[in-house]
Amino acid sequence: MKTPVTVLGCMLFAVLVYGQGNEKLSETTNEKKMEWFSDARLGIFIHWGIYAVDGVDESWSFYNDKISHKDYMKQLDGFTANRYDPEYWAELIKKSGAGYAVLTSRHHDGVALWDTGKGGLSVVHDTPAKRELIAPFVSALRKEELKVGMYYSLSNWSHDDYNEFTKEKKRYDIAREPERWERYKEYMFGQIEEIASRFNPDLWWFDGDWEHSAEEWDAAGIRNLLLRYNPETILNSRLQGYGDYSTPEQGVPVFNPPARYWELCLTMNGNWGYQPSDTDYKTPDEIVRIFADMIGMGGNLLLNIGPKASGEIPEEQVAILEEMGRWTGKHAEAVYGTGKGIDLHYFYGPTTLSADRKTLFLFTSGTPANNLVLKGIKNNIREISVVGSGTRLEYHTTGAIDWADYPGITYISLPEEEADPSLTVLKVVLDGEIDLFNKYGPKEE
Repeated sequence: MKTPVTVLGCMLFAVLVYGQGNEKLSETTNEKKMEWFSDARLGIFIHWGIYAVDGVDESWSFYNDKISHKDYMKQLDGFTANRYDPEYWAELIKKSGAGYAVLTSRHHDGVALWDTGKGGLSVVHDTPAKRELIAPFVSALRKEELKVGMYYSLSNWSHDDYNEFTKEKKRYDIAREPERWERYKEYMFGQIEEIASRFNPDLWWFDGDWEHSAEEWDAAGIRNLLLRYNPETILNSRLQGYGDYSTPEQGVPVFNPPARYWELCLTMNGNWGYQPSDTDYKTPDEIVRIFADMIGMGGNLLLNIGPKASGEIPEEQVAILEEMGRWTGKHAEAVYGTGKGIDLHYFYGPTTLSADRKTLFLFTSGTPANNLVLKGIKNNIREISVVGSGTRLEYHTTGAIDWADYPGITYISLPEEEADPSLTVLKVVLDGEIDLFNKYGPKEE
């Protein structure tokens, strides 16, 4: 992941470089294999590495010359993982309501979290942890029936055969020394194949692709290799035209990204890895609202945590995951297996639709001073209730014009005692598939 100087810079970078989910994707994606991803709605990203020892930017701190590469690598001596509990991690992720988790198997700094036999640095051989960290987590995830995702950076700024080193220093020009680049690719393909053969990920989250073209990476070869190991595996879009779904980063999409499948990857505070000085956490309510916006637009949220070098998850992050679990558990029928909702012109808030499109879910904050307003629904409404409690609500429709085919405005009364502390969800049962009035606007999907 990228760690710009400020959060604003990161959001701007996401908009400019990753186009809010408009990356080029594969034209051969198997729609069937994407079903679990589409239904999962929430995933947990885990940035864990030696950068947690001193609480510095992961990889970027030496790349951007904030510290020297030598000083960055001194953190190897402090990475103990002595309180790492993969079973607890998996239980907490399950409790949050997430359907999958993505762990940084190796970031741009080149330090692998598994016992790689392809050369380079590894926590098994180069840190006091002295053990394999990925295998027990993969086992714990599968025990909890969660999907396994692996982050892998195509770039490795610490590898002698990789051409990039820091923002100001390059090792060589690959056009002049193609044999070095081929050696690097052999190493990279070897590590990718190790992960595929040992852990068989359900999902691959590639990164670092911006430094080279798809041809230079042999992105087509990477996709073919992984699909040979597991035809059902899913690849993210940072494989330059060979991924299955897009990954807008940090900058919350204002409009629906054009890709059919996508997820917003988001930090809880301002950084991906553990930084004790960064206490500017988003509140659980803010994250719930962002999550509702994402699923209302048909996407997922990949919410990040950054464990300490010991393997402990900071208490602020635990609290957010637990609140996410409370909220998703209460409102499960409006979250999982639902699809993109209706346009904001019809309801001023996020919405989702049931798979059969006969039930509309409305997400609303607090207790409005006036009635909630739902416009342009041509269906007859059979019932409106509060998700979680099942309490039926009073509502009435007024202003319908038969000769103009205008269905009028529905006003819904929400008692104060029915409001959820974060976001209340209402269930609107219709008499058939949703039918929207759109005489003066674009046709709804």
